Amino acid sequence: MVVRTHMPHRERVLALTLAAVLVIVGLAMAALPDSATAALPTWRGGVDLYRPGVFTTQKTWYWCTAADVQIMRNIVHHKTNHKKVQQRRFFQYMRAHDRYPIPVRDGVDPEGWAAGLRRYVDPGYRLVASGSFKKALRSAVRSLRLTNLPVGITVAHGNHAWVLTGFRATADPAVTDDFKIKSVRVTGPLWGLQSRSYGYDMRPNTKLTRRQLKRFFTPWHYAGVRMTWEGRWVSVQPRPG
Repeated sequence: MVVRTHMPHRERVLALTLAAVLVIVGLAMAALPDSATAALPTWRGGVDLYRPGVFTTQKTWYWCTAADVQIMRNIVHHKTNHKKVQQRRFFQYMRAHDRYPIPVRDGVDPEGWAAGLRRYVDPGYRLVASGSFKKALRSAVRSLRLTNLPVGITVAHGNHAWVLTGFRATADPAVTDDFKIKSVRVTGPLWGLQSRSYGYDMRPNTKLTRRQLKRFFTPWHYAGVRMTWEGRWVSVQPRPG
């Protein structure tokens, strides 16, 4: 049996008024920017965190991640520190936090690098192992945009490490998934240690197309030990608070 009730006229008017107010409030709230994106710099087609004075060359052939930490720390904390003693401290800390006991000549593994970035740059850095180049790059630029912090990427199958300092895209990754990456900016710490006429790392903050970066940002492989990141694209990304 269905019971039908009749709402008095005054109550019906109040109910309709309340419903209208709730709709208006809902639309107004939807129009407001998300608090995380509202604090970001205005989107102008891209981001470039690099500035003169932040670059540093790695002081030994196996301190690439230590130099990357120094570069990223310089960017984030507005420093210009290039001292060898600081790189040594970073390297020793990261070695102590490696997941695998690799030889000193092989540097630091991704977990050690992530630990160093959390300790010396920002506590929000997390290790990300992606199943494809496309997923890795899209995740990296989104993290960079949402935090305004640089991203660490492993290159040459994990034998070296670079800093992603910027990118350009067709739309803002902070507010939409419908974007295409047009180019990126990368910085490698071998510049200045290798030969200027022949070497792996380009001039700091070099602009690369997506296709050019794909030749360098390759899946992880370490011949000595089969690590948990085998065959995956490894990066260390800052996570939004």
